[in-house]
Amino acid sequence: MRTNIDIDEGLMEQALKAGPYKTKKDAVEAGLKLLARQAAYREILKWRGKLKWEGDESIDWTQPEREPQVAESGAGHRAKAPARKRRAGR
Repeated sequence: MRTNIDIDEGLMEQALKAGPYKTKKDAVEAGLKLLARQAAYREILKWRGKLKWEGDESIDWTQPEREPQVAESGAGHRAKAPARKRRAGR
């Protein structure tokens, strides 16, 4: 969408220096994405303390799942990775 807006030059310079932005459009789009992401976080935080966890607490959910190991038998089959329990409601 094409929109003409008057943006503070000093603020735009700060934004361009703050990130790897090559154009004003890139900087503005990054700012809009940040605002949208912050709104999504606020929605998620509304649930803080209101959901019951019924999963395996030993799993570090911040890490990606590892690829299954190749079986050493040479048969070409991959070992099946243990299933991860998911949170209720997913």
